[in-house]
This record gives sequence, C-alpha cells and structure tokens, in this order.
Amino acid sequence: MDVHISLEGHGDLAAQVYRQLLDAVLDGRLRSGERLPPTRELARRLEISRNTVAVAYDRLVADGFLVGRAGAGTFVS
Repeated sequence: MDVHISLEGHGDLAAQVYRQLLDAVLDGRLRSGERLPPTRELARRLEISRNTVAVAYDRLVADGFLVGRAGAGTFVS
C-alpha cells in the first residue's frame, strides 16, 4: 500500500484513517484486490493505537469497501 495517511492532532483518529482510506479506494489509489497492511503495522507507522486502525478497517469492511480474509489479511473489495 503506497497511500500516504496524514493525521491531524485533533479529532477522531479512527474517523481520519477511515476517511483517508475511503478516499484512496474511491479515487483509485487503492485498487480492488490490493492488500492493506496489518492493523499492527499501520498503527506503528502512524504512531497510533492498533485499536484505532482496527476500528477504521472494521467500518470499511461493514461499508463494503474492504474484505477481511482469515489468515490472509484485509483487501480492497
């Protein structure tokens, strides 16, 4: 995943991650079938809680933009 996520110091961080990943899917920077980094890795890169990233991923899965495959990872739908 070569998408840059830039967080602002204020506001809901999970919502910021969600919005930036959603924008990347909608504008084609993240393509169907592309694997996203594990939540732990993305959280480490962004210096935020793993749970924060998991909340964003879970919301994107619930909204149909991502799909989780057990043992394989999280992918763009």
